Amino acid sequence: MSADETPKSTFGTAAYGGDNWSQRIATHAEELGSVWSDCGIDSEWRELKSVLLHCPGEELNAAQKDPEAVQMLDAVDLGQAREEHAAMVEMYHSQNVQVHFVEPDLPCQPNLMFCADLFVMTPQGAIIARPASTVRTGEERWVARKLSALGMPILATLTGTATFEGADLMWVDEKTAIIGRGLRTNDQAISQIESLLSGLDIELIVVDSPFGIMHFMSLLRIVDHNLAICWPRRTPHHTVRTLQERGYEVKFPAFVDDPQSYRGINFVTLGPRRILMVGGIPKVQAYFEDLEIECLVTPTDELTKAAGNVGCLTGVLQREKTS
Repeated sequence: MSADETPKSTFGTAAYGGDNWSQRIATHAEELGSVWSDCGIDSEWRELKSVLLHCPGEELNAAQKDPEAVQMLDAVDLGQAREEHAAMVEMYHSQNVQVHFVEPDLPCQPNLMFCADLFVMTPQGAIIARPASTVRTGEERWVARKLSALGMPILATLTGTATFEGADLMWVDEKTAIIGRGLRTNDQAISQIESLLSGLDIELIVVDSPFGIMHFMSLLRIVDHNLAICWPRRTPHHTVRTLQERGYEVKFPAFVDDPQSYRGINFVTLGPRRILMVGGIPKVQAYFEDLEIECLVTPTDELTKAAGNVGCLTGVLQREKTS
């Protein structure tokens, strides 16, 4: 260019909004499955498509000397626990459920296998949890990294003094979620989650969890569009009424304060009236089958010693959605 030549203007070029500019008009939801990997849920009962698990490793040996120090019930035999976990993985595969694994850096925290606590899916992506216990602090980092690697959108990471675990939030319907305030989930987290869901046109119903329970998930399981299983005399009144007002029949098994009952409600819904539950509890299984629920079973005798079960072990990434 000569000294007296006028520089060419960039005005009107594509980069500056000219004729060749291409405006992005698809919504975030519409880009799931193309820009982003397909994921998300808007129910607890529609067909399960994919899950996130962590196969337990040497970190479980932390419970050998003092299980209480790592919030477990008893010392766990690592070999047997891994066999049981592998059997659960095979059950998911047999149901055409895609299984992803967290794959953390090692060493990792001893409770990392309880993936349901570490995030919750919305219809448009994940909310990363912030566990309430110092024993579990940082587990959410490995889940956030894995979801990112899978191309799944992370809509929120909780901040400030918020604490939240994914097993405290469940979907009543595609426009309603319910969350239990208690030991693991506080008001600061609820405020942040409520704000996010409001932007998705989703109502968040807040109830108080009874003192002495671990997660709200231990009180409520939904197995179909019109059938919910609740713990008698523990499930908050507002929860039961909310379900009934939305067309659910609410059933109360003869659960009592014993290990069999705790294990019995800790299941994962695979699809309408089809669940994956703990094996070896025939009375609970028979009750579910009387409700015309198909029960697939998997052994968890050793994993139970770590204070969790099938539902706790399974982070749900995707179910069939209404749209």
